Amino acid sequence: MSIIADDSSVMVKTRELCETILSDSEFTSMKDKMENFYGNEEACLQFQSLQELGDGLNQKQQAGVQLGEAEIKEFDDRKSELFKNAVVTEFLQAQQELQVLQQSVSKYVGMTLELGRIPTEEDFAAAAQGGGGCCGGGGGGGCGC
Repeated sequence: MSIIADDSSVMVKTRELCETILSDSEFTSMKDKMENFYGNEEACLQFQSLQELGDGLNQKQQAGVQLGEAEIKEFDDRKSELFKNAVVTEFLQAQQELQVLQQSVSKYVGMTLELGRIPTEEDFAAAAQGGGGCCGGGGGGGCGC
């Protein structure tokens, strides 16, 4: 049987992990904050408008055009106004927390596959300092580098 077959123990445990994440109250709170944002047309339009303004300013800068003080002030003022909206700030916080969760789970699983064992705090610390990896001196991958 393949390790990635639907009925393999790895895939069963992966689905269990997903169920655990979905049933976690913090995850539910994050998803609620994101749904609250997506359901708030005013907040979405305000956010999208600032993104479009920022994109336009970035394009000008990349084209070598010097930004005027008025343009910068308008962007800063609109950004400040955006961050006064609790729906937006909760959305951004939830989005960031979800990204950290995804990165953490991916890092944990990735290091497990690389090391051939469950990673320790020391393994994570070494990886954060640029060490680790099969050819990076800290891994146990055995690739003979």
